[in-house]
Amino acid sequence: MTSKPLKVAILSHSDNIGGAAVVTMRLHNALRREGVDSSMIVFTQINPEADVSPLSSRFSRGYHFMKERMRIFLANGMNRKNLFKVSIANTGPSLLSNPIIKNADVVVMSWVNQGMVSLKQVRKLLRCGKPVVWIMHDMWNMTGICHHALSCERYKDPQQCGCCPFLNSNRQNDLSHKVWLKKESVYKEGNLTFVAVSNWAREKALESTLLHDKQVMTIFNPFPVDSFETKWPEGYVPSVIQHDKKVIAMGAARLDDPIKGIEYAVEALNHLFDTNPDLSNNAEAIFFGTLRDENKLADLRFPHRFIGRIEDPAMLRRLYARASVVISSSLYETLPGTLIEAQAGGAIPVSFGKGGQGDIIKHKKNGYIARYLDTKDMAAGIEWALSQNIDRDSLHESVRERFASENIAQQYIALFNRLLEKNG
Repeated sequence: MTSKPLKVAILSHSDNIGGAAVVTMRLHNALRREGVDSSMIVFTQINPEADVSPLSSRFSRGYHFMKERMRIFLANGMNRKNLFKVSIANTGPSLLSNPIIKNADVVVMSWVNQGMVSLKQVRKLLRCGKPVVWIMHDMWNMTGICHHALSCERYKDPQQCGCCPFLNSNRQNDLSHKVWLKKESVYKEGNLTFVAVSNWAREKALESTLLHDKQVMTIFNPFPVDSFETKWPEGYVPSVIQHDKKVIAMGAARLDDPIKGIEYAVEALNHLFDTNPDLSNNAEAIFFGTLRDENKLADLRFPHRFIGRIEDPAMLRRLYARASVVISSSLYETLPGTLIEAQAGGAIPVSFGKGGQGDIIKHKKNGYIARYLDTKDMAAGIEWALSQNIDRDSLHESVRERFASENIAQQYIALFNRLLEKNG
């Protein structure tokens, strides 16, 4: 008699919008390939799939989204600048009425903010006794309300957040403190396991006053390693890349998002152009993604082009296969996917080290970690990478060992089985 497949319900804000959604969809598909009966429940569905369904009606989703944003807007002095840098989980549709969640053996929550899941609903879910796994794609679970604490360390403070810079607040008992207290109360319910997607994120979680005594483990995000090639396709002649120059690539969903620090990349490339003109004239920087303000590249003297958003995944993979170097100047990255994709395509990553870069890059072995915000050191890293003769296929295989989707799925299956065994 064959045993029934493990039933898993995965909650994600979207199936395709944003990095967290993309890697969650990969996990869902990888689990299904490994025989798990995985179903995905989303707030915003982009692609019609039989095993992906919306959590509630469009009207309900809009109501909960606006209700949360309005509460934040009123609390932060009606400042739109920081409106989406925080979440408070004060509202959301019912979880327990969903038949997929009802029938699941394990519930996995991925990125579920902006009106999808309320802390009240999490409490009800935990009281049902099912094991719940919460994947931390950013710092929200360990802070009062912010997704990226940046230079603020109040999430480590015994006073439990408060005086939140994202609210322009000087009050201890502000909205961030109140949400912190709610999280503390919910986390005490039990049956809750936190998964950090990088060792850096796990370290930060264990430094926080919310999660320092909780079960926190690290499982990396899954990547489709086999879809990346390390060699430029023979006979392929794209219009965006010159064949006689070395390529330095940089991309993001939104390049001029302040957290991406594009001004540091510009400054590093300008320094390289000024100090090593021969190298610079034989290379070209290719920027891809959305750029709301194209003036961000106006002062860049290094030979470059901005090619916009790459819609075709095959074109993106080919760009990585052509690139010698991929750079990231982000101020903070939990586990920067572009650097993993770069290595999968055989390119050498150069990045600041504020985040999960240490899980991807071994300094001066398969990449370069520049001193934080030191653009001269980043320029030195780009120069070093362009001079290397690292075997592209070896870089590709190193990514398979650490991030291949099937390996990550097996780690989650092992976790689910341990939790179910513990749960009786």
